[in-house]
Amino acid sequence: ETFVGQSVDSELSGNMIDICPVGALTSKPFRYSARTWELSRRKSVSPHDSTGTNLIVQVKNHQVMRVVPFENDAVNECWIADRDRFSYEALNGPERLTQPMLKQGGEWKTVDWQTALEYVANGLQQVKSSHGAKAIGLLASPHSTVEELALAGALVRGLGSENIDSRLRSADFSNLAATGQARWLGRAIAELSQLQRVLVVGSNLRKDHPLFAQRIRQAARKGAQINVLNAQAQDWAMPIKNTVLTDSSVWVGALAGIAAAVAAEAGVQSPVAGSVTDEARAIAKSLLGGEHKAILLGNAAAHHEKASSLLSLANWIGQQTGASVGYLTEAANTVGAQLVRALPGPGGLNAGQMLGGHLKAAVLLNTEPAFDSAAGAEALRSADMVVTLSPFKANLDISDVLLPIAPFTETSGSFVNAEGRLQSFHAVVRPLGDTRPGWKVLRVLGNLLGLSGFDAE
Repeated sequence: ETFVGQSVDSELSGNMIDICPVGALTSKPFRYSARTWELSRRKSVSPHDSTGTNLIVQVKNHQVMRVVPFENDAVNECWIADRDRFSYEALNGPERLTQPMLKQGGEWKTVDWQTALEYVANGLQQVKSSHGAKAIGLLASPHSTVEELALAGALVRGLGSENIDSRLRSADFSNLAATGQARWLGRAIAELSQLQRVLVVGSNLRKDHPLFAQRIRQAARKGAQINVLNAQAQDWAMPIKNTVLTDSSVWVGALAGIAAAVAAEAGVQSPVAGSVTDEARAIAKSLLGGEHKAILLGNAAAHHEKASSLLSLANWIGQQTGASVGYLTEAANTVGAQLVRALPGPGGLNAGQMLGGHLKAAVLLNTEPAFDSAAGAEALRSADMVVTLSPFKANLDISDVLLPIAPFTETSGSFVNAEGRLQSFHAVVRPLGDTRPGWKVLRVLGNLLGLSGFDAE
């Protein structure tokens, strides 16, 4: 029914368009823009979160007209989040960067690709000769593809630097998986629907991971007990069994209390001293019951200044209760970024140090530090050269060069989702204006700098 002055406010509301039996509910941005039989249908993978949602992108005249779900029971079933469905409007919006640009005398000038890339290559070589390779660093969004991140790492390391990082929002940079491994979900996405006990630590579940929330909601409808440790109360549209609400600065103490309660219930030695509250005892009893159990660490737990301590406590609780332990993981390619070593090597600077003013040349791949990082972009103003590779007009105030690279609809690539599933996709439309795929731009930069290993096709 329709209600005067009210709307359906949900991160999954667009799915009503797909399931409306008579077609009365339609997509407002798409309405009257094309007939369905005029559209080409092409498969893709969502770049918006760690689910790796399978999509059908519908195209007319080399323009994305509509995005709908592609069924994959192991990943997204038949659903997609609203951001997957509606964010395509930005792909042809006024904020798109369509030509390389250089800042000269404080003014942005449009240039050709050859000029822009030679400027970048010469600038990087000058910084290397004047300040050494360790003054060069690259900050990459974990929403970038596996291929882009692998080439970005090869570029930086080819220059002699180990300064590359994709953990832009983190505060505890010691929280690393072993080499060749990654922090991941800890179980298959499809198994979230079958859980009987869940402890979620530090996540705005519905906003950060809409389709994971939908899976856990299915489990709750079957009787699963959902336990939460968070900083504030949030409406997850499911019954919550036990909640500990406390400031993030004392999450380690709160989780230690749950660990101590588990130890008391199980009759074992607690790994740490913790004050056992009634809520902690209730969560401990919940986790010791049932068969299929998971402890899920959210984005706030991953970015926490004591992320290693939270993970250590979660692992101990998991061992005692038989629960899997994993990260919901932040971005489309957080797992893939770890596997291709988009991380600082020996002696390399992490994202916090690079954004703290330790660089003379910074390359920004698909990221806006002012919005994407804890440290912000202010310290980059003192760098000799800042290069931004982005589909959008980003970092205008701090950059010297803007290179237009393709969004996911205009490039081929791969993402590794939260469960470790590698999914590759092809471009569905040709690049807008003079935009080029990010991997090609990095490949040519490597060629101009005379680096080996840059012969990808």
